Amino acid sequence: MIAPRYAFLSKKQKRDEIMKISTKGRYALRLMLDLAMNSTGSPVSLKDVAKRQGISDKYLEQIISVLNRAGYVKSVRGAQGGYMLRKEPEEYTVGMILRLTEGSLAPVACIEEDEVSCDRQENCVTLILWKKINDAVSSVVDHTTLQDLVDWQREKNGDYVI
Repeated sequence: MIAPRYAFLSKKQKRDEIMKISTKGRYALRLMLDLAMNSTGSPVSLKDVAKRQGISDKYLEQIISVLNRAGYVKSVRGAQGGYMLRKEPEEYTVGMILRLTEGSLAPVACIEEDEVSCDRQENCVTLILWKKINDAVSSVVDHTTLQDLVDWQREKNGDYVI
């Protein structure tokens, strides 16, 4: 029996080899979802988000800073301060949030927007595969909104309203 290619890689090599969304990207989605779910017209405290999500408030501060600089959230200072979405949940796609925190979602460098030239590109049949994978991932994340996640969460919790 032949061992899978990844069986011999170190943990770091596996992380670098396998396309996956980082903790930062996943937590950014959870943070945005929490803000959308708990939006009452007043700011949501980051400490409350941290408690609900089981994420370090220090780590959330780093992520909220990126989201704030990009204009995805607005900060409200003061005793009753916190964060709010700048737009409605249906105006954010998962792709927008993940690309902000992850950068490119391309499975290989040769199909990224800042295309890396490759000597084999012209004759590389696997390039077709990588483009199909990239297109499929992009289609999902670019057509799934934050509102979709809100709806799915409500449906999952049993408080879905039609």
